[in-house]
Amino acid sequence: MLKKLLALILIAFAVYWSFSVLLPQNISTLDTPENEFSTERALVHLKEISKAPHYLGNAEHTRVRNYIIQQLEALGLETEVQEAFSITKWGNLSKPKNIIARYKGEENGKALLLLTHYDSQPHSSFGASDAGSGVVTILESLRAFLSENKQPKNDIIIVISDAEELGLNGADIFVNKHPWAKDVGLVLNFEARGSGGPSYMLIETNQGNAELMKHFVAANPEYPVANSLAYSIYKMLPNDTDLTRFREDGNIDGFNFAFIDDHFDYHTALDTYERLDRNTLEHQGSYLMPLLHYFSDANLSSVKSKEDYIYFNVPLFKTVIYPFSWIFPMLILAFLGFIALLIYGFKREAFIGSEIGRGFAAFFLTLLSAGGIGFGLWFVIKLIYPQFAEMLHGFTYNGHVYIFAFTFLALAICFWVYHKFHKPENTASLFVAPLFFWLLICTLVAFVLPGASFFILPVFFGLITLFILIRQKKPNLILMALLGFPVLTIMVPFIKMFPVGLGLKILFVSCILVVLIFGMLVSVFGFFNQKKLWSYVFLGASIICLAMAHFKSDFSEDRPRPNSLNYVLDSNTNTAVWATYDDALDSYTQPFLTDSPDDASLLNQNTMGSKYKSGFTFTKTAPVKALENPEIIIISDTIIGANRNITLQFKSNRLAERVEVFADSTNIFKDAIINGIPAIKDNASAHAFDDRYNNRLFSYYVSENEPLSMQLVVPKNQKTTLQFYEATYDLLSNNHFTIPSRTKAMIPKPFVLNDAVIIKSTVTIK
Repeated sequence: MLKKLLALILIAFAVYWSFSVLLPQNISTLDTPENEFSTERALVHLKEISKAPHYLGNAEHTRVRNYIIQQLEALGLETEVQEAFSITKWGNLSKPKNIIARYKGEENGKALLLLTHYDSQPHSSFGASDAGSGVVTILESLRAFLSENKQPKNDIIIVISDAEELGLNGADIFVNKHPWAKDVGLVLNFEARGSGGPSYMLIETNQGNAELMKHFVAANPEYPVANSLAYSIYKMLPNDTDLTRFREDGNIDGFNFAFIDDHFDYHTALDTYERLDRNTLEHQGSYLMPLLHYFSDANLSSVKSKEDYIYFNVPLFKTVIYPFSWIFPMLILAFLGFIALLIYGFKREAFIGSEIGRGFAAFFLTLLSAGGIGFGLWFVIKLIYPQFAEMLHGFTYNGHVYIFAFTFLALAICFWVYHKFHKPENTASLFVAPLFFWLLICTLVAFVLPGASFFILPVFFGLITLFILIRQKKPNLILMALLGFPVLTIMVPFIKMFPVGLGLKILFVSCILVVLIFGMLVSVFGFFNQKKLWSYVFLGASIICLAMAHFKSDFSEDRPRPNSLNYVLDSNTNTAVWATYDDALDSYTQPFLTDSPDDASLLNQNTMGSKYKSGFTFTKTAPVKALENPEIIIISDTIIGANRNITLQFKSNRLAERVEVFADSTNIFKDAIINGIPAIKDNASAHAFDDRYNNRLFSYYVSENEPLSMQLVVPKNQKTTLQFYEATYDLLSNNHFTIPSRTKAMIPKPFVLNDAVIIKSTVTIK
C-alpha cells in the first residue's frame, strides 16, 4: 500500500515538475543588480507604453514612438525613424514608421538584430502584451547589457517595427528598403498572442535548424520551452510574424519568442498593463539576456545549416537535441526491442495471447471513447452556451477549467475501462498494446511530422518497463513510476498546450493524449485494485470542473462580452444602416438592431478585411446623418492601345483611419500602383487583385490624413466600378450620434471593424 502511495506521489510530482520548469516562479525586483534584467524595471516602461490604444495613425501612436526613441537615446544609442509605404500579401497598405538603432561591435561580421513592434491592434487594444512586452524586454535587456560597458564582437541592431498588426508592413520596409538589412545574420523576435503563460521558442529558417539549435543550447537560457513538433507544425501552417519577412524576403534566420496563454485577451481592450502575467515577462527577459550575451559574440555567419534537429525541453536537461538522421535508426531499434521482448515474454510465459488481445481491446476502446466523448462533449457545450461563439479567439474565459474537466474525464474513462479488463497478474500482457500504439504513432510521425519523433524517447523507457514486467510479476511500483517520468515530463504539457495554442475545439486531442500517457503508466495503475473507485473520483472531479465552468460561462466585468456596432452610410443612395458582427444581440446592440434585425447578406457582398474574414451578421435601417463625404478625383484617364490608364485620388474629409476598396470580381486590373507601391500580382494571370475575397482589393490604414492615390491599368472597354468604405473609429464620440457607452461587462469585439462610422462611396469609370 505504501509503495502504491509513493508511486502515485511520484507521478503527481512529475506532472507538477513538467509545468514548473516552463516558467520562472519569481520576478526580479527594482533591487536586481544593474547588469541583470529586472521585470519591475521593465514594467515602468510598460506602464507608459500601454496607457491607451496606440495603433498606426492615432496621436497615442506618436507619443509611444517618441517615448521609445527617448529611452533608446538615454542608453546612448543614435536612433532613426524609417518611413515608407508598404502593401503586403493580405492587401493591407500603410505607411509605417520604424524605430531603428545600432550599437557598434568590434568586428565587421554579421549583426545581431533585436526585433519587436510597438503598434497596437486597431482600435481598442492597449498593446501591453502584444507587443509592449517585447518593447520593454528589449529596452531593459539593452540597459542591463550596456551597463557592463563591454563592446561585443558583433553589431547589435534594434528594430522596433511599426504596422506589424496591419500586415508586417514595418518589417517589410526594413528588410526590402533599409541598407542595414544586408548586415543582419540573426534575428531575435519577441511577440505575444495572449497575456500569460510560458514563452515558446519557434525557429524561422529556410534551411535546416541544426546550427541554430546548437547555438541555442550553447546560449543556455534558464527556462527553454521549445520542441520540434511545434516547429514542424509552424512550418506547415500560414503563421506569420515580423520575422517571416526577414526569412522570406532576406533569407535571414531567427528565433521567435512568443507567449500564447490567456488568448482571450489578445487584440482586445483587455490587453492591459494590469493583465500581463509578470512571470511571463520575466520569462522573456530570461531568454534575451543569455542570448544577447551569447549571440553578440558568436559567429553569426555559421547559423545556417541544411540539416534539421529534433529538439524538446525536459526538466534537468533543459533542451535536448539530436539529428533527424537518428529518427529511423531509433525507430527500427525500438521495433526490434519490442519484437525481442515479445519473444522473450512468451518464452518466459509472462504473456498470455488472450490477455494481450484484451489489452488491445482495452486500449483501443479507451482511446476511441475518450477521443469521441471529448469531441462530442465540446459540441454539446457549444450548444448549451451559444454565447461562446461571440469569442472569436476560440478560447473562452473559462477555457482552463475545461482543460481540467476533459483531462479528468479522460482519466475516468481510462480507469473505468481498465477496471473491466484487468485481471490479477496480467499487467505485462496489458502493457503490450500501449507500447504497440506508441510505436505506430512514432512510425507515422517519422514520415508525416518528423519534428514529433522525440515521442520515441518514452517508448524506450516503456521497453525497459516491459522487460521488468516480464521478469517480475510484482515489480517495484516506485521503479515503475520513475520509468514513467519521461512520458510524464515530456508529454503532459502538451495536454494544455494544444487547446491553448489551437483552441478549445482541440480538447478531444488532449483526451487522446491523456489515454496515451495513461497507457504508458499501466505498469503502475495496473496494480491498483480500486480502479473503479478511481474512475468515480475522476468523474466526480470532471463534473465539479464542468460545474465551475458553468458558473464562469456568463459575461461579467471580469469576463466582458465582446460585441460590435457600426454605422454605414451609402453616400450614393443616401441610405444608412446599423451593422453588427454579433451572432446574438445584447443590451448594447439591440436598441439599434431591434428585436427583428435584417439579414446582412447585401452588405456582405463586400467583406471588410479581418483576421477570420468575418462578415456582418445583422443590419437595420438607420437615420441618415449629414456626414462630410470624401473627395474622389480622377486625375487622368487615357487609352494606350488595348489598355486604359486611370489615375485617381481619394481623400477623406473626416480624418479617416481606414479605407477599404472593392471592385466587382468581373473587373480586371492588369496593373495597379497604390501610393507609389506596385500591387502584388497573381502568378498565373499576372494581373493585380485577381485573388481577392468578396470583391476586396485592399485596405488602406491612414496616417496623417495622407490621400490614397491609385494608378490603374484596365482593359480599355471595361466599365470599372470602385467602391470605397471610409471608416473612422469614433462612433461613440462622434457628435452626430448619441451612442451610450458599453457597460463594464462589455468590450469591443476584436479582429473586425468596430465602433466605426463608415461612408460608402461608389465611382464608375465608363
